Amino acid sequence: MINVNGHNIDWQEGMTIRDILNVMRYTFRMLVIKVDGKLVPKTDYDTFTVADGAEVHVIHLISGG
Repeated sequence: MINVNGHNIDWQEGMTIRDILNVMRYTFRMLVIKVDGKLVPKTDYDTFTVADGAEVHVIHLISGG
C-alpha cells in the first residue's frame, strides 16, 4: 500500500509516479509531487519508482490574481 493525498492505493512493484497519476486519474498539468518529503522533478515522473509504504503528496499548482 502507498498513501496518496490521504488515500491508500494498492502498490505494485515498479510503480512509477506516472502510474500513480493514472490510477488516481490526475490529469492537471501543473503538479508538484513529493515522495516521503522529497520533491520529484517532472522529468522523472516516468522513471521514478515508488516504494511500498511510501507517502506521496500531489500538489496542484494554481495561479490567480
